[in-house]
Amino acid sequence: MKKKKVLFVATVVKIHIMVFHVPFLQWFKKRGYEVHVAARNDYENKESCNIPFCDKYYDLPFERQPFRKNNIKVSKQLEQIINDNNYDIIHCHTPMGGVLGRWAARNSTSKVVYTAHGFHFYKGAPLRNWLLFYPVERFLANYTDTLITINEEDFYRARDFNVGHLEYVRGVGIDLNKIKINKEKAYKLKHDLEITGKNFVLCSVGELNHNKNHSIVFEALNQIKNKNIKYLIIGSGELEKELMMEVKRLELENQVIFLGFRDDIYELLSLSDVFVFPSFREGLSKSLMEAMAVGKPVIASNIRGNKDLINNDEGGLLFDPKNAIQLSESIMKMLNDQSFRNNASAINMKKIKLFSLDNILERMSEIYQ
Repeated sequence: MKKKKVLFVATVVKIHIMVFHVPFLQWFKKRGYEVHVAARNDYENKESCNIPFCDKYYDLPFERQPFRKNNIKVSKQLEQIINDNNYDIIHCHTPMGGVLGRWAARNSTSKVVYTAHGFHFYKGAPLRNWLLFYPVERFLANYTDTLITINEEDFYRARDFNVGHLEYVRGVGIDLNKIKINKEKAYKLKHDLEITGKNFVLCSVGELNHNKNHSIVFEALNQIKNKNIKYLIIGSGELEKELMMEVKRLELENQVIFLGFRDDIYELLSLSDVFVFPSFREGLSKSLMEAMAVGKPVIASNIRGNKDLINNDEGGLLFDPKNAIQLSESIMKMLNDQSFRNNASAINMKKIKLFSLDNILERMSEIYQ
C-alpha cells in the first residue's frame, strides 16, 4: 500500500515553519504520512536547521520579493519535487510560498491547500498592493482546492474568488498547555532589567521592520514624558540600528530596552503590565494571542486581525497606528486604571480558549479530509 505524503511549502524555516507549523507536521506524522518541507534555510548556522517530524527537507532559495531570479529557479525545482513525489496534500504558506507552490502544483493531482496569513491587499493598503497582489491571488485561486483565511476581512474579500473551498480558521492555534512561566527565571529577569515597583512596563514582540511600527510607541513615550514607563522590545530585524538611533535621538535610552530574539517570551510577558502591538498589517498574530494567554491587557492598532482578537474597551484598547496621540492616551488610561487592566486580562484569558491549538487542529482535520 502506497504511503501517503504531504508537502509543506513556505518561504523560510526558522521564522515560519518552526514558529507556526510543527504541531501540524506532528499531526500528519501521527496519521502515517510521510512529511516533506520545502523552504529556505534561514538559520545563521545552517546546521541548526532541524525540523521535527519532517522526513525530507528541501532547502530552496525562496526570495520574499516576487521579481527575483531565485524564485524562477524555485518554481522549477518545486514542480520537479511535486512530479517526483505524487503528494496527497500540498499545504502552502507565506505569500511567495503560496504563489510558487500553487503554480508548481497546477498540473498535479494533489489536494492543494493555501493558508493566507493575511492578504497584502486589505482595507487601507497602498494602491500598489492592490494592483500587484490582488490579481495574482484571484488568478491562483483557480489552482487552489482549499483557501484558508484567518480573519474575517480576508474571508469576506475572498468570497468571489474561483476557489474550490473557502474556509475561515482562527489562525494557527495556541498550545495553552505550553503557556508556562518559570517564576525564578522571571525574578532574575526583573532584577537584570532593573524593573522596580515604580515602573509601568510595556512589551512588544515582533520582527524589527517598518510594518511592526515600533516608532509610534517611541513618539507616544516622548509625548508622555514619564520616566517610570519602560518599553521592552522582543525581536530582531533589519531596522534594529535605525530604531536604536531613534531612541537615542529622543533620549529614551533609559526607557526602551531592545532584547533581541528570545526563547523566554512568557517570562518577559509576565513582567509586563501591558502588551503593545502597533502593526500596520497583520493576519492574525500569534504574538498577540500569546500575550492574551498570559493574561496581558492589550493596546493594539485598529486593523484587520487585531480586531478579530480584541474588542475596544474590553480586552484592551484599539488605536489608529498613525496616531501617536491616541496611543499615548491609551497608555495613560492603562497606567491610571488598574481595574480596567484587570478586567481586560480576565476577558483575554477567557477568549483565547477559542483560538487553542486543539480547536484549530480539529478544524484542520476536517479540511484535510
